[in-house]
Amino acid sequence: MRITRITMWGLDLPLKRPYSLSGGRLHFERLDTTILRLETDEGLAGWGEGCPWGSTYLPAFPGGIRAGVAELAPAVLGLDPRRTDAVYRAMDLALPGHGYVKSAIDMACWDLVARSAGLPLCDVLGGREDGRVRLHSSIPSGTPDELLAEIGLARAEGYTFHSAKVGADVEADIERMRVLDAAMAPGEEVTFDVNRAWTPAEAIAALNATRDLHRVVEQPCQTYEQHLAVRAVVGQPLALDESLVTLGDALRLVADRACEVVGLKVGRVGGLTPARRIRDVCLEAGIRMNVEDTGGTRLSASAAVHLAQTVPEPFRRATWLCFDHLTVDPVVGGAVNDGGWSAAPSGVGIGAEPDEQALGEPLATFEEV
Repeated sequence: MRITRITMWGLDLPLKRPYSLSGGRLHFERLDTTILRLETDEGLAGWGEGCPWGSTYLPAFPGGIRAGVAELAPAVLGLDPRRTDAVYRAMDLALPGHGYVKSAIDMACWDLVARSAGLPLCDVLGGREDGRVRLHSSIPSGTPDELLAEIGLARAEGYTFHSAKVGADVEADIERMRVLDAAMAPGEEVTFDVNRAWTPAEAIAALNATRDLHRVVEQPCQTYEQHLAVRAVVGQPLALDESLVTLGDALRLVADRACEVVGLKVGRVGGLTPARRIRDVCLEAGIRMNVEDTGGTRLSASAAVHLAQTVPEPFRRATWLCFDHLTVDPVVGGAVNDGGWSAAPSGVGIGAEPDEQALGEPLATFEEV
């Protein structure tokens, strides 16, 4: 089997409501996603997606994916997509770094691996584990009343696990954290996601003032080194998210005993190939995982749910469905929100496929010479 054609689309994804994080310093009203179809000489096609959360959240942006795919296409055309490690090595040789660019191509290759085997994606990523995948909401920054209102909307959609964005000034964040903790019903869970907004001094002050809450606090500081300085003097369970980009990062955080939870975002770490390696390192170290993607349609969310389904309990913590925040989602099939829970689709491959008419005209097509 050989990759003979890569077709690329761009799609504007307006959010249902404006979304702020990191104490309100980052604000978003729409996303811009890139969708790829890889076709083969045997008539099979696989789909992939890459969707950074805007251009200001991470060192990633939509135009970078499209330029990067044009750079990578000559290196992957003609390769067997089922040899995922070989394809990834070819991409690394053609374009060092830029994992977020490679993620969409890698996802489409894994879709083809599963389709060619006649299996759901989770079964070729390690096998379906028992149980459903719990979903968490994503609650944007705001006042305590605004946060509670957003949690109310999430509860109406079945969510009982919430990721609330904090990270303003310390006193305001202490109030937010206490209000939200007190508002949780039995069986509900909340994570306080700082998205790198605190300085180490602010993080230490806020966490020492709320040490009795026993909630996970996610990515309190900008850098990994700052996080370690905070870790040394606070007792809450901590999560690392934006600081986990490579397999090397995963090995380092295990060696440093830096956290109890990681946010494993498929697009940020470079695709399903590196993500499953990081999954295995975290399982060996006993670290729980939120497995999801940075953004995008039901296509990328479904691929992330498949990966989450391969993580056994209790290490499978929660997963986020970005498409719940979108006004448009031109994808047929895929994962769904079933009362705050989901499961990997049982069809072959990712089990989700874009509606080509809704995608419109391709931005570019690359063919084997």
